[in-house]
Amino acid sequence: MASGSSIIANLSANLTNTYSYLASLYPEEGVTYKNITEARNDNSNYLTLNQSFASYLQTNFSSFDKDGDGVISANEMTDITNTISSSGVSRTELSQLAASGAYSSEQVSKILDNFDEIDSNGDGRVTSEEIAAYTCSCAKQEKLDEENYRKATQMSVFYGDDSSSEDVSTYSILSYKYKNFLQ
Repeated sequence: MASGSSIIANLSANLTNTYSYLASLYPEEGVTYKNITEARNDNSNYLTLNQSFASYLQTNFSSFDKDGDGVISANEMTDITNTISSSGVSRTELSQLAASGAYSSEQVSKILDNFDEIDSNGDGRVTSEEIAAYTCSCAKQEKLDEENYRKATQMSVFYGDDSSSEDVSTYSILSYKYKNFLQ
């Protein structure tokens, strides 16, 4: 999930880029629901328009258009990306991104599966910092588990193994101590 923390930062950048492209297509009318739909259906935009983020803007249009004038303004877009950058995304927003294909379903699934644990402050949103902290915590726990497993399965270091011979390299800590004591 290491790259999972970059999802939040990339979300803001991709929304901004998609918005900017749509605004350049419709400089007079602006980014309206109708214009987003038109741009998404125009095959000449296929390679330039990020369909996933255009879909995300379209799906959330009414919540993004804060003043209700039918246009997502540059200021409204800035507010959206600033909120995402500082406050993260909700489970619903992340689910929409997964459904739109904007990110690897594996990455998003891992975050969604562990959303409540990742959301350390309980505000219903996950930030890049929370994802990074959770990822670090998981990596630390994995190393501890590996070390504990190694300790549990490598008792031969202490007790020696049954194939020990006179060769000093195969002696355990105990057998080496007793061998030196008995000489």
